[in-house]
Amino acid sequence: MTNSPRSVSDRTSSVGAFGLLSEPARRWVERQGWTSLRDVQERAIPAILAGGDVVVSARTAAGKTEAAFLPLLTKVEGDAAGFRIVCVSPLKALINDQANRLEGLAEACGHPLHRWHGDVSASAKRRARENPSGVVLITPESLEAILLRQGVHARPLFAGLQAVVVDELHAFIGTERGIHLQSLLTRVEAIAGRDRIDRIGLSATLGDMALAADCLRPGDGPSVRLVEGRDAGNVVKVQIRGYVRPTRVPEDAIASSRHAPGASPREDGSDPAFEAVVSDLGRILRGRTNLLFAGSRRNVEAYADALTTACGSAGVPNEFFAHHGNLSRAHREEVETRLRDDPRPSTAVATTTLELGIDIGDVAAVAQIGPGSSVSSLRQRLGRSGRRPGTSAELRIFVIEDEDGPAAHPIDRLKLGLIQSMATVDCMLGGWCEPPPAAGLHLSTLVHQTLALIVQTGGISAKAAWAILCGRGPFRSVDRVRYAALLRCMHEARSPLVEQAPGGQLMLGPGGERLASGHDFYAVFVTPEEYRVVHGGQTLGTLPLDRITLPGQTMIFVGRRWRVLEVDADARVILVEPTSAAMPPRFDGSAGPLHDHVVAEMRRILSGGDVPTYLDQTARSMLEGARHAYRELGLEAASVVEVGTGVVLVPWVGTRKLDTLAAALVAMQHKPAARRHFVEVDGCDTVRIRRTLARIAGGDHPSDAALASAVPSPAIAKYDGWLSPDLMRAVVISERLETASLRETASRVLASGTDHEPGDTPHRAGTET
Repeated sequence: MTNSPRSVSDRTSSVGAFGLLSEPARRWVERQGWTSLRDVQERAIPAILAGGDVVVSARTAAGKTEAAFLPLLTKVEGDAAGFRIVCVSPLKALINDQANRLEGLAEACGHPLHRWHGDVSASAKRRARENPSGVVLITPESLEAILLRQGVHARPLFAGLQAVVVDELHAFIGTERGIHLQSLLTRVEAIAGRDRIDRIGLSATLGDMALAADCLRPGDGPSVRLVEGRDAGNVVKVQIRGYVRPTRVPEDAIASSRHAPGASPREDGSDPAFEAVVSDLGRILRGRTNLLFAGSRRNVEAYADALTTACGSAGVPNEFFAHHGNLSRAHREEVETRLRDDPRPSTAVATTTLELGIDIGDVAAVAQIGPGSSVSSLRQRLGRSGRRPGTSAELRIFVIEDEDGPAAHPIDRLKLGLIQSMATVDCMLGGWCEPPPAAGLHLSTLVHQTLALIVQTGGISAKAAWAILCGRGPFRSVDRVRYAALLRCMHEARSPLVEQAPGGQLMLGPGGERLASGHDFYAVFVTPEEYRVVHGGQTLGTLPLDRITLPGQTMIFVGRRWRVLEVDADARVILVEPTSAAMPPRFDGSAGPLHDHVVAEMRRILSGGDVPTYLDQTARSMLEGARHAYRELGLEAASVVEVGTGVVLVPWVGTRKLDTLAAALVAMQHKPAARRHFVEVDGCDTVRIRRTLARIAGGDHPSDAALASAVPSPAIAKYDGWLSPDLMRAVVISERLETASLRETASRVLASGTDHEPGDTPHRAGTET
């Protein structure tokens, strides 16, 4: 097919999508030299032009942004004042990237485009506010700031609004920030005096599009049209590489070594598995442009430093650069620009910061340390590779497992990191990914939104607040009785958050005024205060305040090594200088919850016999050993294994069901510890735990309130601390546990052992069954 503008018109006129666009939009398409519209664009253009809410879903780099804005800019009519299209994105970097992509299209269609987030100058925001028009790209927090600062004067900004685009919808679903965004969109409709303003959600492929639709329009998901692109993309190449870490060195040697988190070093202070991974990463990735997802920020620093050092030792230019949320914006943008525009080979060693749709150009391959957090995350990452026609999308997963030894935990013999990696790959190749989580109560966010609505309106009745936030908004599971209970909590706080005026209006109390005046009030997520790390007057990034940092201490940061010169606690600044030796900074990094389907796939792999071709030789040997251990531990027939002075329960369920089972055992006076894939119960034998499980399976189990009370440290969300114990328990039950699954989970464990006759000797780890 020739790369001529005419071929676009010829091809798309047959299905009508191109012909439905305005003349300026068609001219813009032709100037891009496109020979055809993408599949998702063909499908989305008529759906969006027809009006109403639409979710547009397709793989990464399939053209979703243009699929939305070509018809939306075609629809914008008249000279009404105010922003005509609002596009909400989860990241400032995404907004900057979208602005570069959309500015020419918006200008061609006669509409200005505005960026609005924390890094945009006050003068640029003032100009947009004084002459609102066209398209505004904004974060949820900046949209909140507009509503709060402008109050009733915000109406002119949104009076002419025709559509709201939610970019990366999947990043918002089921989160506090997503509920915040849903509430903001309802408030924008209310202040504009409109029942509904069209909402367009742009998303990567999801496991349950109906839940995505309900996220876009809470309570009315069936009215949302679903458009799924059918572009299959390019060929996918996958490899999982296995590495065995020796376990012969005592744990107290770890403190004096430099190694990746969880590594057990050798006597010389090194970790041979970590070093082998670094060596292979350098050999495989050098000379091309790649992404390496290393997991936690500490891992990013450890791998970036080791790879940079290896380049120096080999006498070649460095190609490896750290990228995570604690680094300065200037450094992150420098790495992104190098990936996108610099012809030199480069690999970004990142957390999840490059997982979303920031334009970083053509990436040859994606690498990942460990199994990652989810199938959807894996799909998102793989979509960054193989974007050009005729190229392959490449994914390599590097998995380190401890060698089997006398001191190893029996369950470690199952090599569950490898098995989970295989399960996520098989799910991805089979076309499955996790459905979005169902919405919970999100009372912490409702506290915030109640305060925000009071600030925005200058005072509002409880009835009107409930109608906007709960009746129309996303908090539909909160009835008037529970909302009244929430308002009582807010009023009865030591420093009241709300008070009631003689006329019945809700007003801010002293505590509410203090919260609403804080610099971090616009965000509903917790923002830990941090130190700035500074060298030579340049800010390198930030470190959490909760870690102990002393002068003379060394660290690895931005993939380089530093010595701390001074810590200014008042200014929250750490002054550093380069050094030749350092320990990685300690960052917390947690894996996401596992879905039941992934865990079931893990069990299928362990009980099966096929060996996937994507495994290297070491991974194949690890798989063979894991399957042998699975049989030797009796897990084919049972889900209870005696280990030491306790038992291990392996019910093969996802994280929420596993946590619910652990909470029930706590409430029933056991001492369980929920691990990633199993529950370990100390001071218990098989007979006793089966007796307890039988009670649970028969319905004699703790109440929902007792289960919630057994969950340690339940206050996680930003405003959980203002909830009463009763409300906090309701949050735990709806968002963190799956109480309805308890009897089924207990029955599953019991059923796994029904082939053993009563009185048989229970299986003990390390013995033959």
